[in-house]
Parts: sequence; C-alpha cells; structure tokens
Amino acid sequence: MSRKVLRLWSLSFVLVMFWFKWRAMDYRILSSNGTATTPEYSFLVSLHAFSMKHSETPFINSGVSPASKADDGERFNWFVMSDTAAPARLNVYVYEMPAKFTTDLLWLFQNSQEQTVNLTSNGSPVHRLIQQHSVDFWLYSDLMALEDKRLVRSVRRVSNQAQADVFYIPFFTTIPFFLLSRSQSKLLYKEAVNWITAQPAWQRSGGRDHVLPVHHPWSMKSHRRFLKAAIWLLPDLDSSGNWYKEGEVSLEKDVVMPYVANVRACDAPCLAISSSLRKTLLFFRGRIVRNSGGRIRAKLAAVLRDEKGVVIQEGSSGVEGNAATELGMRRSVFCLSPAGDTPSSARLFDAIVSGCIPVVVSDELELPFEGILDYRQAALFVSAAQAVQKGWLVAHLRNKTSHEIATMQQQLAQYARHFQYATPAQPLGPEDLTWRMVAGKLQSVRLHISRSQRLVQGALDTCSCYCTRANLSVPSRL
Repeated sequence: MSRKVLRLWSLSFVLVMFWFKWRAMDYRILSSNGTATTPEYSFLVSLHAFSMKHSETPFINSGVSPASKADDGERFNWFVMSDTAAPARLNVYVYEMPAKFTTDLLWLFQNSQEQTVNLTSNGSPVHRLIQQHSVDFWLYSDLMALEDKRLVRSVRRVSNQAQADVFYIPFFTTIPFFLLSRSQSKLLYKEAVNWITAQPAWQRSGGRDHVLPVHHPWSMKSHRRFLKAAIWLLPDLDSSGNWYKEGEVSLEKDVVMPYVANVRACDAPCLAISSSLRKTLLFFRGRIVRNSGGRIRAKLAAVLRDEKGVVIQEGSSGVEGNAATELGMRRSVFCLSPAGDTPSSARLFDAIVSGCIPVVVSDELELPFEGILDYRQAALFVSAAQAVQKGWLVAHLRNKTSHEIATMQQQLAQYARHFQYATPAQPLGPEDLTWRMVAGKLQSVRLHISRSQRLVQGALDTCSCYCTRANLSVPSRL
C-alpha cells in the first residue's frame, strides 16, 4: 500500500470517527457550568442514584424554583420543536404526599427487584413490567432535581400553589398493584384518593388541573374512577371496556405516553454498523397469544410464518428475551407492531429505538405526542383486515423502494430521542414532550374550571359536547 493511499485511508478513518463523535453530541447536553452531561437511560441505575441522593435529604421544596415577579403570569402557550428556543414554561406544583405513596414504594421495588421469579398470570416478570411502565418515576425524578441541574425548560416546579398551571400527583400507582397484596393495594389506593380529593386545589378545580400517572392499565383500576376528572398519563385509550370505562379517558383530557423500551437504543455508530446487517425483511418476537385486540397476533403469525424473509418468534420479557428481541430488531428492516392486550404494545417503541421501521397493525391505537410528531414519516400503518390477507403484507413491504426505506430510517434515527427516558431528562425527550402535551390542554382545562365555578343552582351540568367515548378522535354528538 502506497503512502498516499495510506494517508487517505487514515484521513477517512479520522473523519468517520469525528462524524460519529459529532453525532453522539446530539445526545450530550451541556450543563449550566459548560461541561457535557451524559444521560443515563437505565431505570435501575437512575432509580438507585435517585434513592441514594434523597435517602437523607428532605423532599420538601428541594429543587423548587420560586417564580420571580418577572415570571408572574408566564405560561406555556405553544409548542416549540427546537432545542435552542426557550418556550414559556408550564408551572407545576408537585404535591408533598406522605412517603407511603411515593418513596416508600420506590424502596419496596428496590428491595425486591431481584425476585424475578415473581411472574404475572401471563408469565411476564413483575419487575420488568414495572420498569416498562415507570413513566411516573422519570417525571418525578426530573421535577425533584435542582433547577440548575435540569435540562428540560418546558416545565418548572413552583413552590407557590397560586402560581401553578397544573398540580402533579406523585403517586407510584403501578408498584402497589404488583408488589402488595390485593387488600393492601386497595387500602393504599383508597387512602391516596382520600388524600388527593381532600386537597383545597383539587376541590377548587374538581381535579381538572391535576396530573395523575396511571400508565399501566391495571394501575389503581379499582379506585381511579374517583379521580377521572384529572389529566391521566396513559399507555393508550383502550376502547374495549376491559381497562377503562366509558367517560374515564379521552383525547381531549388525557396524555398518551410511550412505554419504557425493553431494549437498548441503537445509537449513531450502532445504526451505521447495523445498516448492512439488516437482512430480515420483517421481524416479530413476543407473545403470540393475547387477549382483546391482541388476538390479531395469532392471525398474523398464521399468514406470515412461512413467508420468505419473515421471522416470527414466540418469546417473553426477561434478560434473555430482551437480548433476543434487540438482536432481531437490529438485523431487520421492518418490525411488526401488532396490538397487545390493549391497542398499544411496547414493541412499537422497541422498534423505534432499534432503528427498525415499525409496521403497526392496531386499528384502535392512539399514539404518544401525536400533534407534535408525525409518525407517518417513520412508521407504516396498515389495517388489520389487509394485514391478515395471505401474502398482502409481505408484498406491501417489498414494494417499498430503497429510497423510501432509507428516508424512513433517517427519520427513525431522529425520532428515537423522543422515546428515551433519561436522567437528566433530555430536551425533546418523552418527559419534555409530555409536559408540552399537558400545556396544550390548559385552555380547555381553564374553560371547564371557570364554567363550573360560576354555574348557579339549576344550571346545566358541566358536561359539554366534548364528552367522548373512549378512543374516539372526534367528539360524539349529544
């Protein structure tokens, strides 16, 4: 090899490494002192660090930014999809609930999380399910951080209730369901409801300006009807009636949030390497037998199993299962994302962070942050009726040109950041977009609060044309 060729090769190598390093900086944000902060995406690592930090530190007013006079009246009025722009902030008051509703539950999880033999009725490891639905921890961890350590600027924790746009209820609703006995969890839920509804702010607004995380569909199921006026943070708006009753959830009121991914994200170097390894056309690994809308999985498996270039595997959560899913997704162009027991499935978010184009087969699905994000740029949506026709789905995917696939993969690489929970929470990450969605509901919330407070005896009920059945995108007519 000549010296000239060697120099050119060396220069190319340096440029490629520089490009990888520059791309990685997309996920490294400068802190207030100018040093780079590398986000931590592991739930267990973040939880341990959070617990150690606060084990001897009072939670009362820690990290709260009292709004100055110049900030009075400042509100979040629009969505700004930019890292550099500084939108007006949503002011959030975080309730100081008794420890049995908050930190005690985190310690309960930590002290028992090695007991992975504890399974649900369908074989899922209990602690893995709690991690998958741990959106309440990620939001609380960010809100409790010192203000100068926080990177998300769409929301600010305030110490004065009069300055609050919304009130956050930091109750970890999923943990009691899985780790306490049925009688213990029901008692705790009842006590939480009594505590929340006794708050003056709740009574003033009827709970409409309160935010409650109930991300697992079984979370607080026996008692959440008493808190249905609040803004719920949900995995979807299941319309079957199995998980949410009519009148409990709606697109107008609630916020759909992504699951915490089961697999590690495929970063820029990973995407570059995996590009040439994506030989599988369509991949799915998970439980094939599910309930409700998830019955589509068995039908899809029957028509796809013998198709060339398609991999359909029965599998479950757990360390080995997640590793197999991660490997399969990184070696595939498209990843099948059918409905689970509810219209949503963690497989969608596993695919997104893996750089595998999701093929969504779930007619009733409502997506996180829709209105901010346009999923059509990075995912394919097909009807269940078409997908179960023999040969239709494979032909549909093979008809996609290499240019169309490359364009969607590029968009997918950018979209992944919106679905990675982290410590510290990242700008345009799921924590940030959640508060932007909440902020978009303020006008409607304030309308209903003001209307309910001025109604006189004998006036019409506060129900309006916006009362909807679960999972309806368009308000029903009364």
